[in-house]
Amino acid sequence: MAAKEPAPPKLLSGGNPQIPKGMGDAPVQAYLDALPGWKRDVGVRIDELIVRALPDVRKMVKWNTPFYGMADNGWFLGHHCLTKYVKVAFMKGAALHPEPPVGSKQPDVRYLHVFEGDVIDEAQFTDWVRQAAALPGDQL
Repeated sequence: MAAKEPAPPKLLSGGNPQIPKGMGDAPVQAYLDALPGWKRDVGVRIDELIVRALPDVRKMVKWNTPFYGMADNGWFLGHHCLTKYVKVAFMKGAALHPEPPVGSKQPDVRYLHVFEGDVIDEAQFTDWVRQAAALPGDQL
């Protein structure tokens, strides 16, 4: 009898995949693989840009969200799906220049919302990633 393939991850509201908590690239790749439609392209591109800018970046999935951080410096960015966009959270975004465009109820956090059909300004995004990685990050 052939081995049964595991069921695909459950999609939560907005299409956010339900992925078990885990450290490293594998859980993040599982999250990206489970993203629906255009959101997968956005998530993969975000991951590629972060890794290109910071080859030593640490990754994990927690709370059904991929997070990125630097060794001994905490976590600086996370992203997840909502119904109409992918929300990229810069944990210390208020300290970035220029600040990412969307404010938060948390004074330090700033967001970038990527909607279907949007083109990410890769130079600006990469600059934010490098700036954010140099700041003390969050201890999740």
